[in-house]
Parts: sequence; structure tokens; C-alpha cells
Amino acid sequence: MRIGLITSSPDHPVLAATAALLTARGHHVEVLDPTAGPAGPDGPNDSDGPHGQAGPFDPPADVYLLKAHTPAALSLARRLEERGAAVVNPVAATELCQDRLAMAELARWAGLPFAPTRAAADPAELLRAVEAGELLLPIVVKSRHSRRHDLVARVDDPARLRALAEEWPDEPVVAQPYLPSTGWDQKLWVVAGQLFCARRRSELAGPEHAELPDGDGGFGPAELSAERAAVALRAGEVFGLDVYGVDLLDGPGEPVVVDVNAFPGIRGQAGAPEALAALALRVGGAAPGVPRPRADGTGPGTGTGTGAATPASADAGPGTAAG
Repeated sequence: MRIGLITSSPDHPVLAATAALLTARGHHVEVLDPTAGPAGPDGPNDSDGPHGQAGPFDPPADVYLLKAHTPAALSLARRLEERGAAVVNPVAATELCQDRLAMAELARWAGLPFAPTRAAADPAELLRAVEAGELLLPIVVKSRHSRRHDLVARVDDPARLRALAEEWPDEPVVAQPYLPSTGWDQKLWVVAGQLFCARRRSELAGPEHAELPDGDGGFGPAELSAERAAVALRAGEVFGLDVYGVDLLDGPGEPVVVDVNAFPGIRGQAGAPEALAALALRVGGAAPGVPRPRADGTGPGTGTGTGAATPASADAGPGTAAG
């Protein structure tokens, strides 16, 4: 079987381990680097592309793992989908997770306990809402469109928001109420229905949160409550994802989702490469022309729906209070 990796970092620990497993089983792993230039599904049909990029692209590989989320990577994956290739995760689902407002609207419409989310054209718009008494502090301000080195900041007073307005003058943003927590996040990763988890220090944590409250960094599926596990698995159904991450606030209370990520790093999780390799073989092994089921058994032909749900209406516009 031919398995394509859409990434500019094939040495990423999870991808490298997955590729090694697949190669050892006699499968051919190809790297498609979206930064490599014109070679691609619409480019020259050469046997080898630049920077180690493999080809040919016609016919496409049996399955592609979409790890990179840049515009170039998404464009490449979209052209492959148009040629009938199977892509994990689908481009539409990946793009949905990059728009934090659309993500929040869909999650809340589907009944997931997602943090209330309000959109604004820029931080200055949030500042005006605070000054008018329409938005209560503290809040968390994030770039609306998720990407590397984007804006994520806690705002406790108008002065901080005024500074963000000066630093990020044209940045579309979302605001969520700041909810007290331990300063740590519960990172839940799912690969084809298999759960992995760990605690990671929140980007918003202060120096008082340097250590875990219980002094123990150990956190695995055995310590994960059934309620939180169910939330993570439900997120995959809602967003149409097979490889994804769900960030929950740490603590003993009811779960609150603050983010959903398509194809995250899943670093340091024993069994993740094996799960990813099995997923690639399962999706890639579907007969050509037959609707491919999701790896967790849902999807076309299973009676449980396909792809992400669609909210009936949006209700988190500028007039919606965050809190």
C-alpha cells in the first residue's frame, strides 16, 4: 500500500515512528512537502520531487495523512481529494478547526461543553465592548484563525486589552470568559477512537502554577473520567475527525472544552504511532469508489452519519455576551 504524509516535518516523532512501522510491514511511505515548490498532484509527474518529495501523483496514494495545516498544505490536500484520494483528516474538517468561532458555534450547537465564544473584528472592538459594559472581564482573547504564534492572552483589565489593540491592530479575534483552573490543561488525543491523554501547563498559567496541585504529573486514560472521555470521543463525531486533540480545563468540575485541534503532535504517547499506522491501513484499504467509513465505525453506510454536523444558526456574534 502507498501512504502519503503531507508535512514539511517528516522527522516529527509521531510521523517518523508511524512511517517506520508501515515501512517495516512492506508498505511504501511517501512524503509530500507542501513547501517544496511546484511538484504536486497538478505538477510534473516525476518519480522524485524536490526536497525528497515522492511521486508520482497519478494515481494518488491509497491514503494521505494531513499533518501540515498551512494554506499550501490544505490546497495540496484539497486537490488530492478532488482526484478521489482519501485524506485523514478531511480538508473541510481541518479548516473548520482553524476557525475558532465556527468551531465554538458547531460544538455548542452539538451539545459539547465548549467555552462561550464571542467574535470581534480586532481587540479594539472588544475594548469598546468592555468600556460600554457589554463584556465583562476577565476574558481570554485569541486569534480567530488558529495558526503558529497566534494571539492567546488573558485580559484582566482594560489596560491589557488596550495594549493588545496596539500590538495586534488588524487581528480578527475571539473572546472567551476566563474560567479559574489549576493553570494546567488536560490534553486528550484521539486516534481512530483510541484515547491518549496528559496534562500540559496552560499558556495562560502564571508562576504560581509551575507545579501541579497534587504534585503528580502522571495522567493517563486510567485517571480520565468517563464523562471527559465521552466528551473527547463525541468531538470526533461532531467535527468529522479521526486524528485530533481536545483541550479541557483541568480540575474536578464538569468538563469545559477550550479547543479542538486537527492532527496534533501527540508527542510522548506510547501506542500512538501504532494506532496511526493501523488507521492509515484501514482507511487506505477501502475499495476504490466505495464510501470510506470513519475509523471508529461511523460514516457512510453505517447509519451513524458522515462528516461534521451543521449548526442551524449562529448565535455568537458581536451582540452575544461572553460569560
